[in-house]
Formats: sequence, structure tokens, C-alpha cells
Amino acid sequence: QLQLVESGGGLVQSGGSLRLSCAASGFILDYYPIGWFRQVPGKEREGVSCTSSSSGSTNYADSVKGRFTIFRDNAKNTVYLQMNNLKPEDTAVYYCARGGKACDKRFVEVWGQGTLVTVSS
Repeated sequence: QLQLVESGGGLVQSGGSLRLSCAASGFILDYYPIGWFRQVPGKEREGVSCTSSSSGSTNYADSVKGRFTIFRDNAKNTVYLQMNNLKPEDTAVYYCARGGKACDKRFVEVWGQGTLVTVSS
């Protein structure tokens, strides 16, 4: 079954860190571009960090540069988003996605179900 499952969300204080995981099933994650997106109620889903391949280019939204890092563990068929120095404005549901070229949601092929990240002040 073609699937992406996110985990690792939760409640954290401002300045803290979280690591989100996205486990892929039904396909080899390393063969595809993978990205992380986030969405707040009432706003459009936006790209956070996306990578074309294990050795390809990586993009970050300006709001998270220097704080977030995307990386893969191909042996586990899993992609991660390491989030450091979290801010209240990072609060959102975070989604893993297959596709998402240039962090553009119009190019997403498969969405995960999302994991909630809440950053308190």
C-alpha cells in the first residue's frame, strides 16, 4: 500500500526542539523527491523543506532556514525533519509528501496524514 506516515509531533516550549519522522510504505523513498509542508487553520498549506533526492538539492522556506534540517535514512525508508529553536509561529500540522518539486504543493503526488506541532510561548 502506497503510504506516508508522520510521527513525532507534540507540545514543546519556544526555543525547544522536535524531530518529525515520515515512514514510507509501498515504494522506495530514495527514488523520489520528498518534502515537508505545514498548515494552520484558515491558511494555505505551505512548503517548509524539500529535497529532490538523497544527493540532490534541498530547499528551505525563509522562515525556517538555519533552524530546520531535512534528512533521510534510506535503510529505514524514512525521512526526518529536525526542528530546532522552535517558535510559536511554527505551530501547525506538518505533512510529509512525495513529490513537491521546489516545495510547490501543486507537484505533490502522495500526502501523509499529518502530525500536530504546538509551540508554546
